[in-house]
Amino acid sequence: MSGARVLGSKMGENALARFGRDVLEQPGVRAVIVMMGINDIGWPGSTFAPSAPAGSVEAITAGYRQLIERAHARGIRVVGATLPPFENALQGTPLEGHYTPAKDQTRQALNAWIRSSGAFDAVADFDAALRDPAHPARMLPVYDSGDHLHPGDAGYEAMAKAIGMEMLFGNASDAGQRVVSQVAVK
Repeated sequence: MSGARVLGSKMGENALARFGRDVLEQPGVRAVIVMMGINDIGWPGSTFAPSAPAGSVEAITAGYRQLIERAHARGIRVVGATLPPFENALQGTPLEGHYTPAKDQTRQALNAWIRSSGAFDAVADFDAALRDPAHPARMLPVYDSGDHLHPGDAGYEAMAKAIGMEMLFGNASDAGQRVVSQVAVK
């Protein structure tokens, strides 16, 4: 969903407000992948929210914890997804300002929390799957849609390959969180 955020609503309802309708109330849902937060980080100080305070890891992770708790109460497995790099996102457009080095530090701290907190049932490391090894703050060009924020077809394919059935549905010996292995980037 374009403009989706964990916390604030502007371009539609935030994830906390719509999670029941979009996930919990859907029949047969056994797993959900939570990949949100980049707009919570990128919007403040941009055209979308010029005077909004900077997004914080603490606020976003509190939102994640609420989503996880609500899903677990319904027996739904929650896969956390790291946020891909977004250096130069929307540069040269009226939406410039989405990326700054400080915002990238927040993204990296949030990704570290996603990977290490143990809050999720599994972790899909989309950051590792999509980043340029020579410049980790950027998406590998072959995976970039061109706006430096959204993956293109090859990027979405790499993300899909980073998710396995066991990650989504677990197994009998699943005793905790798994971090998906990094996808080899060429």
